[in-house]
Amino acid sequence: MKKEINSDNKRKVGSDKKSNNFKPAVRKTARKSDTVRKSTNIKEDEFIRLNKWLAASGVCSRRKADELIQNGSVKVNGLQVTELGTKIARSDFITVDGDPIKEIRHDIYILLNKPKNVITTSNDDLNRTTVLDIVKKQERVYPVGRLDRNTTGVLLITNDGELAYRLTHPNYSIMRTYNAKLDKVLRPIDAQKIADGVLLEDGKTQPCTLEINPKDNTKCTITITEGKNREIRRIFEHLGYEVKQLDRKEFAGLTTRGLARGEYRHLTGKEVNTLKRKLKIGS
Repeated sequence: MKKEINSDNKRKVGSDKKSNNFKPAVRKTARKSDTVRKSTNIKEDEFIRLNKWLAASGVCSRRKADELIQNGSVKVNGLQVTELGTKIARSDFITVDGDPIKEIRHDIYILLNKPKNVITTSNDDLNRTTVLDIVKKQERVYPVGRLDRNTTGVLLITNDGELAYRLTHPNYSIMRTYNAKLDKVLRPIDAQKIADGVLLEDGKTQPCTLEINPKDNTKCTITITEGKNREIRRIFEHLGYEVKQLDRKEFAGLTTRGLARGEYRHLTGKEVNTLKRKLKIGS
């Protein structure tokens, strides 16, 4: 696809592939903060996969639950379980590293405008500041996906394992939009390569959209739907650029509008319901 010159003189490049993934998102300002609460409501006679139960109980994401099971951290009725796909009943007694896990939890959804020099993890062996040092909750919560230490912007923190799993799974093609500042002018030929997909060591990136800032060609806005580890930085490094600044301005339709760096708020019920519809949770 050739470059387009739009009405405001911004250069846009993109691919015809999967173009339906890039419909404009409707953004509305939240009117009131709210925490959505519910229970997992597993029926007495219903069997459920252990990893899904752990995620539903707010322990961690489903992917992380698989790791806990495989490394022997999980016991069911006092017996260590390491087989993925194990199913349990509501009456079973579950522990993780010796701590009893309760079925019922309160769902928490927090939107943080992540500042620079903050680690996106639950804890850090080097005692560096983490996002949970900013968002201090008594309940166990964790960040959805990762932003590296020097990347700022939209970060969702929750205890809803199912929602976190789907938001980070490539099959759901969740849109992530970043503003990037490079060490030199971005050449249009390289911008087109990025839009078509770049071959990295872990595979080719998905087609994306990229817009070069007309006032400063070292700046651009890029929207991806895959979310590989450090994908944006690695894409530019592959083509000989260094990313000097990176800010995630939008994730799954959520923005940091109204939040200064380091500030956070709870999602409204309407925002949570919109996310769940997008991810086909409960449908």
